[in-house]
Amino acid sequence: MSNDLNVALLGFGLAGSVFHAPLVACTPGLRLHTVVSRDAGKVHAGHPQARVLADPAQAFADAAIDLVVVATPNDTHAPLALAALAAGKHVVVDKPFALDIGQARSMIAAAEQAGRVLGAFHNRRWDADFLALGALLEAGALGEVVELHSHFDRFRPQVPDRWRDRAGAGSGLWYDLGPHLVDQVLKLFGPPLAVCADLAQQRQGAQATDYFHVQLRYPRLRAVLHAGALVPGHGLRFAVHGTGGSWIKHGLDPQEDALRGGALPTDAGWGRDPRPGTLLQVQADGSVHEARSPSPHGNYPAYYAALRDAINDGTPPPVGAGEALQVMRVIEAGLLSDAQRREVAFD
Repeated sequence: MSNDLNVALLGFGLAGSVFHAPLVACTPGLRLHTVVSRDAGKVHAGHPQARVLADPAQAFADAAIDLVVVATPNDTHAPLALAALAAGKHVVVDKPFALDIGQARSMIAAAEQAGRVLGAFHNRRWDADFLALGALLEAGALGEVVELHSHFDRFRPQVPDRWRDRAGAGSGLWYDLGPHLVDQVLKLFGPPLAVCADLAQQRQGAQATDYFHVQLRYPRLRAVLHAGALVPGHGLRFAVHGTGGSWIKHGLDPQEDALRGGALPTDAGWGRDPRPGTLLQVQADGSVHEARSPSPHGNYPAYYAALRDAINDGTPPPVGAGEALQVMRVIEAGLLSDAQRREVAFD
């Protein structure tokens, strides 16, 4: 009899179908048992073995389900996570973890009371470029980092008719891409002293934020997070400057495009970044040496492997609920900063 953990995936839109379902299905020790979706045909086209249900409550009531993955619209994350935890399930919530700090804290309290693992899907910790940057910082290749620019720009001039781009709680780029960029900076440098955010609707007919420019202030470091939807020249991903050098990275991690195209993490060459970054290091004589920096392969499958181990062995989850709470604190501080047009202290 299989000892695999049975997973119920809630939602089969972009997040569910492109990210979670393939990663769960490819992780030894996990079984994509159930998908809650209104489109059984779409689910079975890629995962014929999965049971399809229309109502999340049916999945929560099934004693065979061990883990629930919440990949539904943002305003449903907290209610569904709370219901799953109340039913005794382990839970993973796609980003954003919640709509606000209050929801996040209630989810954490519910997980503690239930004695279950609760995590957030901040998969971009396993982007090839972020892994490369982490290795450079660990090696001291840039000296003390004083300036970081993290961009996730696109050129999408037409506003699509989807919930992410409509007016409403949890919509817009700051909730969509913001959690990824915030989580990466917090992972590297911890919480900032203050947050200063400029959020905007730039596209014709925009109903939700489609631009953000946010500065996280540290004692010496300034971390700038930026995303826009009207950026034809959207090549820059990272520009990181320190007392000993700079690292410049263009192009996005390839894993999302690979998953969208139907590739699987088990395919040869998975996660190889075709555009490694450029490292510029200050030499003893003051000159600057330029070289391509080594780039590890991106590794989204590592998330679910670590989550499996956290459930089975009690090891720390790959992204803990406390870390997700810190991200939500920055997201909320950014909203307040933009609304009041001022820097918000982060205490």
